[in-house]
Amino acid sequence: MAKLVFIRHGQSEWNALNLFNGWVDTKLSEEGIRQAKEAGELLAEKGIQFDQAYTSVLTRAIQTLHIALEEIDQLWIPEEKSWRLNERHYGALQGLNKKASAEKWGDEQVHIWRRSYDTLPPLQDEIQKSITVNGKTYPALDRRYAELDPKTLPLGENLKVTLERVMPFWEDKIAPDLRAGKNVIIAAHGNSLRALSKYIENISDADIMGLEIANGQPIIYDFDENLKFTNKELLSK
Repeated sequence: MAKLVFIRHGQSEWNALNLFNGWVDTKLSEEGIRQAKEAGELLAEKGIQFDQAYTSVLTRAIQTLHIALEEIDQLWIPEEKSWRLNERHYGALQGLNKKASAEKWGDEQVHIWRRSYDTLPPLQDEIQKSITVNGKTYPALDRRYAELDPKTLPLGENLKVTLERVMPFWEDKIAPDLRAGKNVIIAAHGNSLRALSKYIENISDADIMGLEIANGQPIIYDFDENLKFTNKELLSK
């Protein structure tokens, strides 16, 4: 019976500053490194032998994967990075302080932008593509996306669009691995993992607003031979 493990990256530098992060590439904070290490320790206790690892192309997720795999002495397993596992793109909100944004637009509106399934945030414009915040530049011209059609790159996403972006990777990579009986570990982001959880668990558009995925807390899904999930386990100390 195949197992799929999700790990949301540990706290990032911008998480610690209460900034909208999205596609802006930031590293783990000291707390985030601790959370990633603890995730690995929890997985070590489970003794799962992984066959394949996936992560996004954003540093905080890659760091989390490597720290966790090192803890379980499986840093050597095959690994693939994909932009399709990136965090949702927060559009014009990226780089803004969450508290200040709530004061400007109201708590309810910002909550809808952050959590709703199909409401888009304010979209990024041409000027914002070149803005630098705290030394981090928005990713419009980042060479990690150089091979993609520019029309593919988002200017802002909700969870619905994020799910549409993630699903080809599920169908082409993750699902075939699980059908082959492989154990898979994915280190990614709150919303890319929420999107996959919505699909796997068949969570309604309304109920997905209440789903939280904690930083550095492994989630284990078990699947049967028909790729139907049979059990979900959250690991914690």
